[in-house]
Amino acid sequence: MSEIVLSTPIETIEEAQEAPSKTYRLDIERGRIVGTIDGIEAVRQAIQKAIITPRFKCLIYDNQYGSEIEETITAKDADENYVRATAEGFIKDALLPDSRIIDISDFEFDFANDAAHIKFTAETIFGQTDIEEEI
Repeated sequence: MSEIVLSTPIETIEEAQEAPSKTYRLDIERGRIVGTIDGIEAVRQAIQKAIITPRFKCLIYDNQYGSEIEETITAKDADENYVRATAEGFIKDALLPDSRIIDISDFEFDFANDAAHIKFTAETIFGQTDIEEEI
């Protein structure tokens, strides 16, 4: 029997790498793009944008993007107990599909002047960050 010798090396599968998170920095209050960001700042911006974008209302996004939190909080029959009971689930549902976000925890709620002030911690691939959002 003759021996088979491969003249080219067998390719190996490299580990999958996370896509870069570099993106445009948004000045949401002024509706402008002001440079670029990366890493944890890009994830913080993605969190804010996902929470404030209403799900099912923006044709540019599919039905998986955005949040139902604002609609829940502004509903006529929504009291503080209802918001506390549902907001955490809506926020996790909006954020956990982002592969850069590992976990969402430590929710705190404050209510004043017809607004809900929500604080939570996001564990990301870049580290932990505290998020505060008023809706």
